[in-house]
Amino acid sequence: MYIERTITGALQRASKHFPVILITGPRQIGKTTCLRHSADQNRSYVTLDDPQARELAIDDPKLFLQRFTAPVLIDEIQYAPQLLPLIKMAVDSGANKGDYWLTGSQQFHLMAGVSESLAGRVGILQMLGFSYTELINQGQTSKPFMPDTRDFYSTKKPIGLKELYEHIWRGSFPAIVTDEQMDRDLFYSSYVQTYLQRDVKSLVNVGDEMAFMKFLRGAAARTGQLLNVAELGRDAGITHNTAKRWLSVLEASGLVFLLQPYHGNFTKRLVKTPKLYFMDTGLAAYLTQWTTPETLEAGAASGAFFETWAMTEIIKSYWHNGKAAPVYFYRDNDQREIDLLIVQNGKLFPAEFKKSAAPGKDDVRHFAALERFNMPVGHGAVVCLTDTVIPLSKNTTAINVSQLG
Repeated sequence: MYIERTITGALQRASKHFPVILITGPRQIGKTTCLRHSADQNRSYVTLDDPQARELAIDDPKLFLQRFTAPVLIDEIQYAPQLLPLIKMAVDSGANKGDYWLTGSQQFHLMAGVSESLAGRVGILQMLGFSYTELINQGQTSKPFMPDTRDFYSTKKPIGLKELYEHIWRGSFPAIVTDEQMDRDLFYSSYVQTYLQRDVKSLVNVGDEMAFMKFLRGAAARTGQLLNVAELGRDAGITHNTAKRWLSVLEASGLVFLLQPYHGNFTKRLVKTPKLYFMDTGLAAYLTQWTTPETLEAGAASGAFFETWAMTEIIKSYWHNGKAAPVYFYRDNDQREIDLLIVQNGKLFPAEFKKSAAPGKDDVRHFAALERFNMPVGHGAVVCLTDTVIPLSKNTTAINVSQLG
């Protein structure tokens, strides 16, 4: 059964304006399935995972594009960047809007080639695994999350603690969420091995796979926390520069997201270190060896995984609608912290993530710190496990975590 993806709408809109569409994201999150489902019968398809197709694309890109004529879907374009200048030539010669649909599982070298060859000609969309909204078959009605404009009294039922941690523990990869019989540990074990062999080694020289696995597990254990690259490197037994390089690989592959602090004009007292989020909580839970949803929920990392799941749902609500996610966090030297700031139209919208069914006014006490920016502060939210929408103040509402997409 095909589950409709939110990004389909953004894909169709972008195809009316750009001759080339590029969808990037981690491996096995449904990019190809979504595009093939959205394509009409006239669009040809080729994947550069196929060794023969890849060899032709690299050795004779001109012949490759003669064989696979537009409109065409080219999967895993990063394996043959030689195609990009020829696609540019085809576009400049009068290609139709939406003629070239491309996917890429890594952005490291790919985006440099795209920027050089296809600037102004390509619409770039970022894709992640299934959102909760998509899983309850409301993907086509999903909107970018905003605390002040959302209809909190929507048709979405509140999600409870047990169901939520089942989602968190299993993750959002299509192979996992569409097949309850899928062996979750076997899937993630195979995914990590494939990732190591295919993507990491093609991007950076990993001489010690054991050290990289320690680094990967160390990053997963720090999801939802301030990033400390030096500490992460020490725990994996690698240098600071190596840790930075490996972290950039994880970020380029779409496996982690670095949430930046909001500076505004008051930078001196603000912590400038980003926060690290693993983009799939199931993969992070596997890497940190939580063996059941129940042990994860009861464990020390429970709150961090709740925050990570909520943050990734918000990011999906933007990316899958073809929008950049204007998300930040706030933390100052007085230890006042706000988990999320959405900055839009010169206005700050704060939100807190609380693994609680009974939020209170104390949960939003740090929102007052935003007055120092001399910017309008919009409606705020506490994202939690409340069964009902609860007004905490004139400008703050507590909502269930199911309302994020």
